[in-house]
Amino acid sequence: MKTDIILCGVGGQGILSIATIIGEAAMKENLFIKQAEVHGMSQRGGDVQSNLRISSEPIYSDLISLGAADVIISMEPMEALRYLPYLKKGGWIITSATPFVNIPNYPDMERINADLRAVGNTIVIDIEKMAKENGVPRSANVILLGAAQKAIGIEYGKMEAAIRRVFARKGDAVVEQNIKALALGATQNS
Repeated sequence: MKTDIILCGVGGQGILSIATIIGEAAMKENLFIKQAEVHGMSQRGGDVQSNLRISSEPIYSDLISLGAADVIISMEPMEALRYLPYLKKGGWIITSATPFVNIPNYPDMERINADLRAVGNTIVIDIEKMAKENGVPRSANVILLGAAQKAIGIEYGKMEAAIRRVFARKGDAVVEQNIKALALGATQNS
């Protein structure tokens, strides 16, 4: 098993929480994991990106090469396109449909959506709307993780168990909200 994942978005959207959950699930499976993070200015809407490499064999670099990513998980649609050169042929993009318009010349959403559709293996979800409608407004990022679970290649039950461990210190209500969010996202990838 080998999966190279690029997680991206804008500061404060929960990218690093997704990385933590995936990492926890991978470690419990005795998989090798390497991670490299770039933190943006979350207060100013800067980009945040993380390379996450998971393998059943030792990993020697924490960086993903151009054309080598199996999955791009993005909390923001334009950020998904920013990392498109890293996606390998046949790779997956799982992204939020909701733009975070933080620049005056933000591209037209019709153009962004057309570029995303051109990739082929793309799941675009309005995770913000889904989260609000289902009473888990702070767990939109975990909805996206649920949609990406099959592309990542870690069993659903292992992801759920990782959420329980990662969020345990925050209490049962937070754990259950995130479990619900994971399940909501999983319905998007069937």
